[in-house]
Amino acid sequence: MASTCPTMEVIVADNASTDDSVSFLQQYYPAVRIIQLDRNYGFAGGYNQALKQVKSDYYVLLNSDVEVEPGWIEPILALMEKDPTIGACQPKIKMYANKELFEYAGAAGGWLDYLGYPFARGRIFDVLEKDIGQYDQTEPIFWAGGCALFVRAELYHQLGGMDTYFFAHQEEIDFCWRLQLAGYKVYVCTDSVVYHLGGGTLPKGNERKVFLNFRNNLIMMAKNLPAGQMAWKIPFRFFLDTISAWKSLLAGEGVYFLAVLEAHFGFLKWLFFKRKQSVFPIRKGGKVEGWYGHSIVWQYFVAGKKTFSEIVNGKK
Repeated sequence: MASTCPTMEVIVADNASTDDSVSFLQQYYPAVRIIQLDRNYGFAGGYNQALKQVKSDYYVLLNSDVEVEPGWIEPILALMEKDPTIGACQPKIKMYANKELFEYAGAAGGWLDYLGYPFARGRIFDVLEKDIGQYDQTEPIFWAGGCALFVRAELYHQLGGMDTYFFAHQEEIDFCWRLQLAGYKVYVCTDSVVYHLGGGTLPKGNERKVFLNFRNNLIMMAKNLPAGQMAWKIPFRFFLDTISAWKSLLAGEGVYFLAVLEAHFGFLKWLFFKRKQSVFPIRKGGKVEGWYGHSIVWQYFVAGKKTFSEIVNGKK
């Protein structure tokens, strides 16, 4: 194993897999502790169930499709030990298939625009930037990628962990939002680098993936925004999502169109009947970082700006 941290314990949480994962680990990595769950709880619920059985100061939530380098853990632990207000942190996340590029799920640190659209330093929608050191600053961000997420164990449980209603997709953004509202910070530590394959939970373009992304994003906004902002931003997002859905239908992507409509109905179902199943912020008084007070959609599709530096920093 590439990780060199002397105090770590490697634990594999098996989300009721149906392949030979468990037998492979037992045969070739007998020292690895395996937590076998009785059913597939999804990304969010699987971590919540497994981490109930893990005692530690820090958790590193690491996907099975991530390649790490020696020494990737130590810089992040040093940063979090130095500043106890940092509740969660991520390394720089790059693409496994092309290690010059940032990776979709976190890149050099996640941000959120004022309408709830997530983006990252090095990734705007589907545009991935080449890493030339332009985002090598270790700094506060809005959300940390769930594929390699460091979090203080005590805080994880205090905040109720991931929202299991999400099942998968954007649960880490919701968690980081709740973490910040509780008064803690989320950071990216660019002294640490990992390489993510991506698409391991659901492949890109999958109807279920589109549904979860759109539905969970709306739920996240309803949970964490002040009531006055939620009252107008949610309807406006419905309008923008509908435009996106019709555009896809006209382009022959009927599956995408249906998934967005299903997501809207799914959100309304949650709003009126399932809200009690979600984990809400402990309070809403904390300051949030990595918040872009304008529209990423406008900047990307209308103004033609395709990189984080152009949009947030006004640089070419």
